[in-house]
Amino acid sequence: MIRHIVAWAHQKGFSAEENQHNAQKVKETLEALKGQIEGVVELEVLIDPLDTSDKSVMLISLFESQAALAAYQVHPAHLEAAGFVKSVMEERICLDFDLG
Repeated sequence: MIRHIVAWAHQKGFSAEENQHNAQKVKETLEALKGQIEGVVELEVLIDPLDTSDKSVMLISLFESQAALAAYQVHPAHLEAAGFVKSVMEERICLDFDLG
């Protein structure tokens, strides 16, 4: 199993209300991928970080294998979702772990 974690900050230039709306849309868009892409075991997006956080939105997901993660990354539904995420978020960080 592969744990895939990604976090982003809000892009500058949006109001607090727009940031909240964008975060909710990112959550809905990414969480919808679970039912669309084979090999996704778990997928959750967190959008209400504490003030001590460095990022605004976090994706926590679990894949059956490295091959499943690779297939997810090039899947058309993921690419479409990623396009929206890139339009409202920045400073992406990613961590992938093989859970054995």
